[in-house]
Amino acid sequence: MSAESPGARDRISHWRQSFRLWRWQRPFWAGLLTLLGGVPIIYIPYANPSLDQLSFRLATTTGSGSLIIGVLLFVLGLTLWFQPHSRVFAGVAAILLALVSLVVSNFGGFFLGFLPALIGGAMAVSWVPVKERQPSASDDREPEGVPADPAPASAPAGADNGQNGERHDT
Repeated sequence: MSAESPGARDRISHWRQSFRLWRWQRPFWAGLLTLLGGVPIIYIPYANPSLDQLSFRLATTTGSGSLIIGVLLFVLGLTLWFQPHSRVFAGVAAILLALVSLVVSNFGGFFLGFLPALIGGAMAVSWVPVKERQPSASDDREPEGVPADPAPASAPAGADNGQNGERHDT
């Protein structure tokens, strides 16, 4: 007997399908990149890396600016997930904050926060929702400009083409 019950498989399958539908109805990857772009921008200015006895601190005079930019990018990523209709505003704001982070927070968290935030903002601006296609009565008709029963492409020379009872010999 397997470790999973059939009910658990059905629940997991249902959850995956629900998540997939939710993910396709919003700029998911743009939100994820924007959200993840804020993490190094917040973390790196406050990090205290040490190598053996050598300890240094990346201190900036605008540490609060890094904190604000990182938190705003995090919030914009969540906004892209939960309010996809504001994707253009959130995308432009993420692009601008990513550009400002170059100056304010150690080259945008040494480009580890700048690049994902910039790419996520660009993806958010360019994302377009998919409209579901509703079947209609026009789907049963032939496309416009295409005859329902096309005539033969060519008739052999000397054959009667059925028009006016004439025979054309060439």
